[in-house]
Amino acid sequence: VQLVESGGGLVQPGGPLRLSCAASGFPFNSYAMTWFRLAPGQEREDISCINWIGVRTYYKDSVQGRFTISRDNGKNTVYLKMNNLKPEDTAMYYCRRLRITACSDNWPGDYAGQGTQVTVSS
Repeated sequence: VQLVESGGGLVQPGGPLRLSCAASGFPFNSYAMTWFRLAPGQEREDISCINWIGVRTYYKDSVQGRFTISRDNGKNTVYLKMNNLKPEDTAMYYCRRLRITACSDNWPGDYAGQGTQVTVSS
């Protein structure tokens, strides 16, 4: 199993970014996928989940209305489109595979990528 995130960078407050996570080594369309973030000194924050087929999505309140998760099972890729970024969104962002097809049971994951850094600053 391999998950490779990309698309992070430095962005001004209010700006957008789109993260990508390329998956390989497993049947991508059989697993729900999530994004979580980790900021220095803070606990892991699971921010979004998408089910195996991409018809159900879930968001933490802190990103609801600003972030959009999507997936392309033909390209084995999950995306996180982030709009109206805030300084408090600064963190390392990771994609993670769930052990199930749906976003349920407190999102039990197994594999995660190496992450991509997002920094929101003027």
